[in-house]
Amino acid sequence: MPAFRTRHLCSVAAALVLTVTAPATAATAVSDASDAAALREVLFVGNNWEGTADVIKSSGDFAKIGRINVIPDKNARMAAINADPIKWIYFQAIRNGVGEGHDQFADDMYTTPDGTSVVVSRPSFADVVSINLATGNIDWRFPVSGYRSDHMAVSPDGTRVAVSASISNTVHVLDINTGKQLGSFKTGDKPHENIFTKDGKYIYNMAIGDVNTSQDAPWQDFTKGDRRITVVDANTYQQVKIIDMRQRLDAIGLKDYSDAVRPGVFSPDESKLYFQVSFFNGFFEYDLATDRITRTKTLPKNPATSDDRTTYVNDSRHHGLSMSPDGTKLCVAGTMDDYATVVDRATLQQGPLVTASKPYWATVSGDGKSCVISESGADQVTAIDFATGQKLVSVPVGDHPQRVRLGHVAANWTGTGS
Repeated sequence: MPAFRTRHLCSVAAALVLTVTAPATAATAVSDASDAAALREVLFVGNNWEGTADVIKSSGDFAKIGRINVIPDKNARMAAINADPIKWIYFQAIRNGVGEGHDQFADDMYTTPDGTSVVVSRPSFADVVSINLATGNIDWRFPVSGYRSDHMAVSPDGTRVAVSASISNTVHVLDINTGKQLGSFKTGDKPHENIFTKDGKYIYNMAIGDVNTSQDAPWQDFTKGDRRITVVDANTYQQVKIIDMRQRLDAIGLKDYSDAVRPGVFSPDESKLYFQVSFFNGFFEYDLATDRITRTKTLPKNPATSDDRTTYVNDSRHHGLSMSPDGTKLCVAGTMDDYATVVDRATLQQGPLVTASKPYWATVSGDGKSCVISESGADQVTAIDFATGQKLVSVPVGDHPQRVRLGHVAANWTGTGS
């Protein structure tokens, strides 16, 4: 997850520091009607620095239901890291760089279709694990290529997860029930966000490049690496096309803007992609049919936000974007500006600026009525009404909440531990 860059790594470790961040949220599919009757829809909140996930109600008062320990094998993992000098260097680089002195244990998560397990990517352990929701034990573990795992996406039918391996520039696609790799594909530098299309035919991967360096001035943009959207066939994992936003931004005169696509969300008909980029307090609208950026929305600057771009969380001025189910409203997490706001999609007029402490992610409640943001600076999640743009409720969670995802658990489930 994003964290402020640290400038005191040893020279070797500094060279190894990776990106961490952080698409639209999708609920894991429920396999059939009988299963649905026995399951309860919930929101999983990954507490990245703590190594836990809080499970809360998916709407209403968003009250806490239970908690999961996502690192039950911590001793075994640490023993393996300490026994391997290269793994140890990467582990320390993540801790002292993107982790701001903390380990990154819970980046992304999705439940299996039957609601028996939750699958979690763990950056510091460079893996993906499936944790049994009844026992708290690990059902399977998949070590990613390279030394760090990151964002995931679940297929529309809930049977596959795609996970970014940010050091090896690879996305692995796994069977969600067994952890078996079904395929993989190469990306640009530092793959980040993954999005399945609604029909399950394509996967979009956004590579954000080197967001942990201090070469943040516009004229130094070329140092950030190969940043692009890679679109692949979700069955063959073969590349279909590349979308380079550098060319599209240049075409509308925005040559000083970064082309590192951060969180993004499709319109309901998937004709438009809305996305954030590094350093920018706002977002763009991209038309897939005409292959061009059609609108730009600049959001207000917090007077207290520094103009020093090297102070931004992994270059992400704003990080977190979701859309109401009817496609009429966007919800934006203004990370470095300490607010979130609901934006009318037709007019791009923003609503009230809801004060929030380093909001890092935005998703949609189970009933579709609210935007739910994670406040990584306040250890809470906050629900905002899509209709009014006003804050509804905040709920305390664990240390440094990051990704928030819809999922399912057994109707009587109350947690597996702290």
